[in-house]
Amino acid sequence: MAQQVADYVLARLREWGVHRVFGFPGDGINGMLGAFDRAKGDPEFIQTRHEEMAAFMACGHAKFTGEVGCCTATSGPGAVHLLNGLYDAKLDHQPVVAVVGQQKRLAQGTHYQQEIALEQLFADVSEYCQICMDPGQVRHVIDRAFKTALTTRGVATIILPEDIQEAEAQPSPPKTHGSVFSSVGWSRPRMLPDKEELRKAADVLNEGGKVAMLVGQGAAGAEAEVVETAELLGAGVAKALLGRQVVSDDLPFVTGPIGLLGSKASDEMMQNCDTLFMIGTSFPYAEWLPDEGSCKGVEIDIDGRMIGIRYPMDAHLVGDAKETLRELLPLLRRKEDRSWREKIEENVRTWNTVMEKRAGQSFDGKINPQAVAHEVSPLLPDGAILTADSGSATNWWARHIKLRDGMQASLSGTLATMGPGVPYAIAARFAYPDRPVIAFIGDGAFQMNGMNEMITVKRYAERMAGSAPLIFCVLNNQDLNQVTWEQRAMGGDPKYPGSQTIPDFPYAQYAELAGLKGIRCEEPGKVTGAWQEALASDRPVVLEFVVDNEIAPIPPHIMKEQAKKAVKAGIRDPERTGIATRGVRQKLSEVYENLPGRKQD
Repeated sequence: MAQQVADYVLARLREWGVHRVFGFPGDGINGMLGAFDRAKGDPEFIQTRHEEMAAFMACGHAKFTGEVGCCTATSGPGAVHLLNGLYDAKLDHQPVVAVVGQQKRLAQGTHYQQEIALEQLFADVSEYCQICMDPGQVRHVIDRAFKTALTTRGVATIILPEDIQEAEAQPSPPKTHGSVFSSVGWSRPRMLPDKEELRKAADVLNEGGKVAMLVGQGAAGAEAEVVETAELLGAGVAKALLGRQVVSDDLPFVTGPIGLLGSKASDEMMQNCDTLFMIGTSFPYAEWLPDEGSCKGVEIDIDGRMIGIRYPMDAHLVGDAKETLRELLPLLRRKEDRSWREKIEENVRTWNTVMEKRAGQSFDGKINPQAVAHEVSPLLPDGAILTADSGSATNWWARHIKLRDGMQASLSGTLATMGPGVPYAIAARFAYPDRPVIAFIGDGAFQMNGMNEMITVKRYAERMAGSAPLIFCVLNNQDLNQVTWEQRAMGGDPKYPGSQTIPDFPYAQYAELAGLKGIRCEEPGKVTGAWQEALASDRPVVLEFVVDNEIAPIPPHIMKEQAKKAVKAGIRDPERTGIATRGVRQKLSEVYENLPGRKQD
């Protein structure tokens, strides 16, 4: 029997290093499903509960491995379902290839069942999108999709009509006018900025007396260079959420996260610096950066389209972060005055004390959600991979979890969508079966789609168990909490239970029904014990903490307009008494640590 196009597609994916494709079946990819069966597990079809989850897993695979993530879906509704996960990859600059089915060529243009204009549907999310209309076209479409995804760090979409999938393959197209002969292969370029611009950047950084560094995921792999640069410049290092793993939180000059979810140490550094050095980040929130004109700026970004877009820069270094820093370092002079660095380290120590005090407070016998993250941080095994979903849980994950060398962490940074925390963790487990994987998820995101993926964990139970813990930590507060606080602070409205309250649900019991381990913790004094039990489990765990929903994610500084709206909302809020009590005590812990005489030597 001659090789079908579908078999050739999988063989070509394998040549490109793809050994796992996340997806959900449908008749629009029947030809592909038959080929997966014949491929004998290489590449392997990983059955998810929903196509959106397949795209999230492909994105997570790309984030944690540096490889191209791959997902597949049927025509029509299956293709539509991929979009949110693919946009997550697009906005966070991750290489993902989607293989999508389509109706037979004969039926196209007839308003046939499940016929959607897929090229138009995927046009915005994709850096490359192409429908295959001839078996001889398939080879170069696949090759260009991968080359484009890797080069642009974006999404590429391949559309395969049903009859093309089942047609006889043409691994080598006929040598005729119009044929294209492509190859598997790609190499990462060495990108360096202009030497004059490097000298200009060095002059700016050498002249600055108070340098603040902000790193993002674009600085991944450049930890040694970032640390050496910070040491020479006497700078502090703040981290965008996607850059959490770039430098260790153990370093005394690392101020941690920045922005609404950030640290006071990061905020004070940004508001008082005279030189801003951004490396591999497109952190977008101007209110958390220095005022325009208050400081000089230098930026490194591999994408020239984004250089100098977040803050007006004096030197624009378009290049790879690691390579550019290597060229820049010999031009930098060590700053002998270390007073700026000493002030930053003092602020970091103070902030860490504030975080400990805040996490240690509990009210009305309820678990403080900050304690859930704070108490596990020192227990985290080496090499842990951590994921987070979007919601108030992200605040505690960002502020209280301290990453050490060798750990990885990610979330939906730019799209900030609900839903990826669980599929990211599943993808990480498939990629690294011997590494600890821990997901932090709010009950809203878990109800939205995370619970269904526990069935995927059950489906692959033996592989999900691995030799290291796999934990899905669910914060149960029966509230879509982040939006509730945004309603108060940004809209000036009280909590609206009609939109914000969600049903209580026994998540740990649900896990047991799925054959997983379920642990439920309701008492503040048992948080550490619950974590220890989960970390010792030999099977995947849903670790449910019933937490207080009235503890506000207090920003590093409260803006006047937001404060006015929060007060207005609080007067009419159904939870106003609890909010007031908790808010005062949480804020006082910070005020107390900043009183004269309280600063540590």
